[in-house]
Order: sequence, then C-alpha cells, then structure tokens
Amino acid sequence: MTPSAIHPPGGDPALQLEAWYGSTLGREVASQETACLRDMLEGVFGHYILQVGGSEVFREMVATSQVRHAITLPPAGQPAGLGMRIVASPEALPIASDSLDAVFLPHTLDFAGDPRQVLREAERVLIPEGRLILLGFNALSPWVLVRLARPGRMPWCGAFLTRYRVGDWLSLLGFDVEWQRMLVFQAPWGGSRWCSGSFLAAAGSRYWPALGGVYALRAVKRVSTLTPLRPSWKTRRRLLPGGAVEPTARGTNRALAVAVTTPASSSGWLASPPSAGCPPTGDCWGGGLSGWQAP
Repeated sequence: MTPSAIHPPGGDPALQLEAWYGSTLGREVASQETACLRDMLEGVFGHYILQVGGSEVFREMVATSQVRHAITLPPAGQPAGLGMRIVASPEALPIASDSLDAVFLPHTLDFAGDPRQVLREAERVLIPEGRLILLGFNALSPWVLVRLARPGRMPWCGAFLTRYRVGDWLSLLGFDVEWQRMLVFQAPWGGSRWCSGSFLAAAGSRYWPALGGVYALRAVKRVSTLTPLRPSWKTRRRLLPGGAVEPTARGTNRALAVAVTTPASSSGWLASPPSAGCPPTGDCWGGGLSGWQAP
C-alpha cells in the first residue's frame, strides 16, 4: 500500500510528522535520532549537504556539521526559515548530477510516493564516495502493531520499510552500507515499566536489535573506475572457412632444404617421366637420385 493511499487528510505528511515530534513520544524519538545523527555525521566532509524534509531539530544538527553549506528541501507549506532552501519534489531534485557531498533523508522514504525513485535521485546528485544518511521507521518493530488500532494516525500512516529492503535497494544502486544502528526499543504505547525506555532500551540493542522502532543507515556511493586499454596494433591471423588457420609465408625459403618423398608408380619409376633422350637409369635426375631404386 502506498503512502498516498493511507495518509490522512490534512496536508503534507511531512508537516504532520513535524507536529508529531512535539508530542511526548515524538520528543523521545527525536532525542535518540539526533544523538545518532551526530555520530553518523562524524567523518563526513565536503562543500554541500542536502536535507530532504525532516524536523527543525535535524536541521540544526546538519548546519553544525563539518560540511560547509547545508541545503534544505522543506515540506510544502512550511514557513521559510534561515539558510538555503529549495522547493521541489524528492522524486525530482532540481540539482545537477554529481554535485553534493552528502544527502540526509530523515523518514523521507516512509512517506514518499516512490521511495526507490527518491533513492535514485539521491544517487544521481551525490558525487563518487558521497554519503547517504537515512532514518526510517522499522517495519519489523512493535510499532507496526499500533497501525491496527490507529490506522490513520501519524507516524503509523506511513509505509514502513525494513533496513534489509532498503539495503538491497542501495546495493542495486551501487551503494555500500558502512554504518547502521537500531534505535527506539521501547513500545510506543508506554504505561508500564515493561514498555518504558528504562528497560527495553537497555536490553533491546543487545538481545533483539532487529526489533528497534527506528533504523539508521549511512551508505557510501561507489563508482567503478575504468582502466583504458591501449589498442593492439598486432593483427591476428584470419581464419579460413571451417576454422583452419591461414598458413603463413614465414620459412618458405628453407623449403628446398627439406627432402620431399614422392610416391613411385607401379612400374618402379617416379610418377613424373624422365626427360626426353635420357635412359631410364635414373642418371638424368640431376645426379641427386643416381642409383635410386623403388622399394
């Protein structure tokens, strides 16, 4: 089911996600995601990083990274803020190919109409060895159970994915996943110590890491370098019909030095008759065959 089919009416899902981050559960999720984003941004350098959607808390963290310039693609209808911003669709970025050092997608795939096209666009605008940073809700977590009770509520109205499926898509696009982590192990309904973060968050990363509510990935764009081959000016011998190799003229001057045996006729003489006026004694064959007898 596509996100467009399950999104509740009321505007852009990214704006609704922004409002959800203001709730109690949303603030807890944002706190863990921000701490994880700080770790994923370590070692990311360059001139330009693009953030597609997401909360203002992420923009502050991206702006203070080691990348010089941060560009934001905010949700439609969001008030303009500070910094460089562009208005476009994540499936069709108005950015030149091979021009960005990093792209940050905070839950962009969860609410995109075509998440694979979003990844293809991210691959196109990234330079070789550029970094792609992803945050998404895990489809294998207990958070999916809340969708049965709250089918139209944020953020359970999104199309959750697994990190394994996203990893397969990235692999097909030429990415290598170099960093991944699972977050938010507490259940979203809360209310008891078994569902609170004090218990599940401490044990989840050790005993059931695949059941975290949020996955975080960082992938690097790999580009295979082509080694130019010099043209070979040495022509190969042509093949005759039937697969036989065309004979070469090399060594023909030495053909006279090789004795060639010619079969004899039934009368004991050579197949070629002797010259006129010579007796059939073998003396008129240049002297080389004098005294030769047929076997």
